[in-house]
Amino acid sequence: MIRISRRALGAATLLAAPALAQSTPVLRIGNQKGGLRSLIESSGQGRDLPYRIEWSEFPAAAPLLEALNANAIDLGTQGDLAFLSVFANGAPIKAIGATRHEQASQAILVRGDGPIRRIEDLRGKKVAGNRGGWGQFLVRAALKRAGIDPAEVTIVPLGPTDASLAFRSGAVDGWAIWEPYNSIEILGFGARVLVDGSGLTPTANFISVHDSTLRDKRPLLQDFLQRNRRGWAWALNNIPAFAQNTSELTRIPVRFLQRAYEVQRTRAVPIDAALVAELQAASDAAVEFGVFSRPIRVADAFDTSFTLTEG
Repeated sequence: MIRISRRALGAATLLAAPALAQSTPVLRIGNQKGGLRSLIESSGQGRDLPYRIEWSEFPAAAPLLEALNANAIDLGTQGDLAFLSVFANGAPIKAIGATRHEQASQAILVRGDGPIRRIEDLRGKKVAGNRGGWGQFLVRAALKRAGIDPAEVTIVPLGPTDASLAFRSGAVDGWAIWEPYNSIEILGFGARVLVDGSGLTPTANFISVHDSTLRDKRPLLQDFLQRNRRGWAWALNNIPAFAQNTSELTRIPVRFLQRAYEVQRTRAVPIDAALVAELQAASDAAVEFGVFSRPIRVADAFDTSFTLTEG
């Protein structure tokens, strides 16, 4: 009988561990404000993964999409217009999954103690909003519905971090933004909703992936989409627990996140013909509003070959 010493066995274990780690598939996922990571972990969908997740944190969609375009991450979530604007510029990315939020989760905020009470009061004022995304689109859509010449309102192109400082300091008069920033400003700084996105904006988020990930990691993506769907189904009925977990990841107070999640009511949805048609109409409007520089054939931005099953 061959005897193996404890020292030799220990050395073999140390050698095997790196080899095992190298053989485990990896999915590199970009995260915004803790949301997706918190969803997967707090819902229990991060258990028994057949791959390893490497999380990277981003403050907003723009830098996340830059990383995705550069193939620095495999997958990330972002708003529909932000995704489509980057896709239209030739980025090698596709959307493979979608969620919907309530339209009230997007809003133009003004200071609670300020004089702006109606959308017409924005004439001659400055409103912060992200360029090429929901912020710019919401401002232009709200002005169009009110019959206001867009030249009468200055849209200041700022991302969320810079926009929050400009808004609180009074450097801009309003801010077109989304959750959880809305809830942070309303509960934490006394902001007021001037107009929300109801009837004005699409409210889809996409799971988008780099083309090489689509080619090389399809089984991992299929598994993750299933977990994402189940996670959102759990979150709708467990908002306090979801908010608590996200707070621990991001240090955003629980009360802000709980309000945000209650407003959003996020749920996973299929990328079907109705969603594509809605986004095509929004994309055409985005060209009119100057959000997109040219028309987009929205259907080309999606890979609908993945299946989602109940349970």
